[in-house]
Amino acid sequence: MDEVLAALLALLGGMMGGLVGVGGGVLFVPAMVIFIGLSQVDAESTSLLMIIFVGLVGAYRQYGYGNLKIGDALWIGALSPVGVLIGVVTVNEVPQRAIELGFAGLALFVAYRLLRRALTPEDEGAPSGASEPHR
Repeated sequence: MDEVLAALLALLGGMMGGLVGVGGGVLFVPAMVIFIGLSQVDAESTSLLMIIFVGLVGAYRQYGYGNLKIGDALWIGALSPVGVLIGVVTVNEVPQRAIELGFAGLALFVAYRLLRRALTPEDEGAPSGASEPHR
């Protein structure tokens, strides 16, 4: 792997993760597949380790701004390893092409939902109880 390309992906992916709150699955995985040439499974596996560092730095900074909901994070963090175990077993049994198509479909669905939400007027699209982040 070209170390300069990897460093550039790390910096850009980390920056985008900090800006929009995503990194591993949405940014790093496609970048590693497209630009570095990793398989989908290798990129997903690598991303699972990388997200630890991205998440810790992002959570630390957002905690400083008062935006971190610790209770929610603890519940999701405690329960998500079960899903990860199921996903890891599944991804190693499913053909590579199906994983790529599934990932692409998920990315398109998320993009559609985010675009739809962004184009909805704030008073209609905000979930009840939503508030502006603390600054």
